[in-house]
Amino acid sequence: MFVESHMFAQRAAAALALAALLAMAGCGSGDGTDTVAAEAAADSGDVAVIEGWAKALASGDERAAAGYFAIPSTAENGPLLTSIDSRADAIAFNRSLPCGAEVVSAQTTGELTTATFRLSDRPGGDCGSGAGATASTTFDIEDGKIVEWRRVDDAPAPGSGDGEGTEV
Repeated sequence: MFVESHMFAQRAAAALALAALLAMAGCGSGDGTDTVAAEAAADSGDVAVIEGWAKALASGDERAAAGYFAIPSTAENGPLLTSIDSRADAIAFNRSLPCGAEVVSAQTTGELTTATFRLSDRPGGDCGSGAGATASTTFDIEDGKIVEWRRVDDAPAPGSGDGEGTEV
């Protein structure tokens, strides 16, 4: 399990590094003649799964949201690593998330898709001051199911303060 977790962490770090490089590639003199903005394309199948999961969660339907998880799968939200070995585990994990979420951007690097969400209140949750903030999660999706769900820290936007994210 440690090797799998370590490999996932390496892939997630590579995906985030590529995203940062692509964002920097869009910076230049500002006249638009010497650079072309670059953006990592997101896998449309992965995005469809992520958006389906997020919509189900935002509507408070934790059972439907659980249907997007493979059995078995894993979810890591901050320091908590959850093994999802049954549908009941997937429902419990979704129930533990205080906020609803809407996908605002996504990028795919290799087998991983990282989505950034705008957080919201949701039935059955208590998003509190997190509503309106953003949070990012990296997904490994196979055969239309989430096999790994990993919360990642949001990088601070220039001039936006500390950039600390909130749990989805």
